[in-house]
Amino acid sequence: MGTLAKLKVMLGIAVEDTSQDPELQLLLDDTQADLLTWTNRLTLPAPLESIQRQIAVMRYNKQGVEGQSSHSEGGIGRSFEDLPVSMQAAINQYRKLKVATYETT
Repeated sequence: MGTLAKLKVMLGIAVEDTSQDPELQLLLDDTQADLLTWTNRLTLPAPLESIQRQIAVMRYNKQGVEGQSSHSEGGIGRSFEDLPVSMQAAINQYRKLKVATYETT
């Protein structure tokens, strides 16, 4: 099962339903680009694929409330965090350091 199909399962969308595929694929692509930037890698390590889907689910569920940190309406309150500490720790395990070299004259 591919990443897009797994994301659909996580969101409760039928795998056969292709009506949201472009939007969901964009979420996956953007999340992958962010993970590659955060880890200083060119390819996504296989263990981070589940983190990619989890972040894509978070972004899917936050659509329409981007930038909002908390919301309360009718006695129901919601708050959002950027990225849970457990996910940050998982990402940091695969982070490569950047090495800078300086030319001396």
